[in-house]
Amino acid sequence: MSTHAEQLHISTRGRSIIDVTSEIRSVARRATIQTGLAHVFVHHTSASLIVSENADPDVLIDLETYLSDLVPDGDHRYIHVAEGPDDMAAHVRSALTLTSLSVPVIDGQLDLGTWQAVYLWEHRHAPHRRRLTVTIQGEGSP
Repeated sequence: MSTHAEQLHISTRGRSIIDVTSEIRSVARRATIQTGLAHVFVHHTSASLIVSENADPDVLIDLETYLSDLVPDGDHRYIHVAEGPDDMAAHVRSALTLTSLSVPVIDGQLDLGTWQAVYLWEHRHAPHRRRLTVTIQGEGSP
């Protein structure tokens, strides 16, 4: 079994959902692993990862709308308020979604569904530079 790992740095523009599929596909190509698993981890407690539809951008808008209603900024119950009204909400949003995910690698490529993409979900309003680690493990070519 072979292992290949790389770090990606993604600049966000503030609260948004950013397609990082092409960056992860590039890591998978460089890994030269034919069959295995790609694991993606975000090194932050106020951003997360999701796999979602890539065909209709309204899906991402609806996800953000729903999560904003579910976890409002500045909720009066938050005790952790030192970093602004969006900080504790960002931590809760991250806890409700994913900080890591795995995608199969088949024939050296991510084996996502036709309408799937991997997204970094920035939960803070201010722009940030987010670090992801992508680890590809599996078997190389025969």
